[in-house]
Amino acid sequence: MVEIRKVTENFSVAPQVEAADFSAIAAAGFRHVLNNRPDGEIMGQLTSAEAETAAIDAGVTYHHAPFQGPPTEEAVNALEAQIDTATGPVLAYCRTGTRSITAWAVMEGRKGNMSADEIVAAGRQAGYDLEPMKDLLRSLSKR
Repeated sequence: MVEIRKVTENFSVAPQVEAADFSAIAAAGFRHVLNNRPDGEIMGQLTSAEAETAAIDAGVTYHHAPFQGPPTEEAVNALEAQIDTATGPVLAYCRTGTRSITAWAVMEGRKGNMSADEIVAAGRQAGYDLEPMKDLLRSLSKR
């Protein structure tokens, strides 16, 4: 089973998910999965089409919003849409979970519901260092 790291009550991140993980993800209460990993990043990784089939078979919705490097506007918007319309907890994944949690951090920074310190603390609790993003997060909340 993939290692799921809880960030908030309704949002968690994980490293690469395999097809066999989707039934366990659904059993853990997740209803929505967002894949932030581009297809073909490394040989042998689960493709988006394969992940979508496994998610649907497990009764979980699936969305693909891939990016590399800093979160794209499209990826942040896709995550926000997933969370805002979710009927249960959302799990986002990529190779290590870092891309997914940085997209979440940017989304939260834009929304302004959490301070930069709270976002960094939530990341730390989940095992990710978002400290280098603190100035960016502060600037986002001032828009």
